[in-house]
Amino acid sequence: MLRVGLTGGIAAGKSTVASRLAQLGAVVVDADALSHDVLAPGTSGARLVRSTFGESFVDAEGVVDRAALGTLVFSDYEARRRLESITHPQIQELTAARFADAPADSILVHEIPLLVELDLADRYHLVLIVHAPEAERVARLVTGRGMTEVDAWARVHAQADDTARRAAADVWLDNTAAPDALIGQVDTLWHGRLVPFEAGIRGREPAVPTHDSVTANEPTTATVRRLTARVRRALGDLAAGVTSTSRGPSSASSPVATLSITPIELAVVVATTTHEGQVDDALGDAGFPRATGPEWVHRSADPGCAVDIAVRRQG
Repeated sequence: MLRVGLTGGIAAGKSTVASRLAQLGAVVVDADALSHDVLAPGTSGARLVRSTFGESFVDAEGVVDRAALGTLVFSDYEARRRLESITHPQIQELTAARFADAPADSILVHEIPLLVELDLADRYHLVLIVHAPEAERVARLVTGRGMTEVDAWARVHAQADDTARRAAADVWLDNTAAPDALIGQVDTLWHGRLVPFEAGIRGREPAVPTHDSVTANEPTTATVRRLTARVRRALGDLAAGVTSTSRGPSSASSPVATLSITPIELAVVVATTTHEGQVDDALGDAGFPRATGPEWVHRSADPGCAVDIAVRRQG
């Protein structure tokens, strides 16, 4: 299974991307939809909203006034934290159930607005960021959702900024042009990267980076950090250390659906007693199957980012 995190600022176009990916065959888990489920009438979430925020936020039938609650929490940090303490644990439970129900050969897309804010990038094989300028997003909120400009700017400023999103992005989808342009980017990404990436994970086959339909570029410093974090999470206690040995990565931002042909080099050190099969399984599941040959080396199944991982025992 390929796990893809999809995020972006409010009104950036996440739903458009998620809808297209679903049409192409992805299994989409929508965190916003799950947040509605946990606050539905009769749920413990709705009852906790009433007891925490007051009767004015829940009507006699138990329906949460989500608009009023949203206005409050996006202008009040502590109120937002209190709401998150109610909703997040239940959303996480529902999310885990949806993930478990997905077929083993799925491209599973988790549409989650707070992926960057919650520092979840290393839990996915890829993170897609949908981008539109702040002013454009505010205009969409005012004209499309009936918000005041003050409320719209409060929503935008309550979220991560573009610098933080770029650091988390494996793919940067630009939604500043016509809708067809965004759909075209998604289609290119699906066929050129997501489908072969999933097949590589399932078949435990390293990818061969290509130039097809996209432009190759050098790996960025942020890319190295993301991949190192993913390897660390995948191996957990199996690894005594994970370091980058890449030489001089560029600090430039990656364009949409970019394919890198210069390998990112990582070094993993494991204890002398660690079983090779455990490491191979953990890295294979994370998208780095073992390569054939005498050396203990893993390579990426992602055709969009070449990675060489040299595994060595301590000593």
